[in-house]
Amino acid sequence: MAMIEPNCFEEASKHEVWVKAIKEEIKMIEKNNIGELINCPHGKDIIEVKWIYKNRLIPNGTIQKQKARLVAKDYSQQPGIDYNESFAPVARLDTIKVLIALAAQKGWSIYQLDVK
Repeated sequence: MAMIEPNCFEEASKHEVWVKAIKEEIKMIEKNNIGELINCPHGKDIIEVKWIYKNRLIPNGTIQKQKARLVAKDYSQQPGIDYNESFAPVARLDTIKVLIALAAQKGWSIYQLDVK
């Protein structure tokens, strides 16, 4: 049976499979010490969060499991007001090309992973 991906927390909280996915995400956030609770500095806006829900499928299209991710709604921030610098932990394309070339030359195996 296909499980529709919810659009909001209220929808998701009505289905046990999505509640389980939410609890798994919270558990991983706590396990990995992601972030820390602080008091909001005076005059600063709080970045809100939202839940994203996705069905993870296997190649034949069957649902393998449901995934919930807690993401920051940082699009509400304004450069120079809410922040001065930004950083994205993403490898440069040139770096990836060099690593692939080295792997091909040296016969190394290449793997992809999702850090939990």
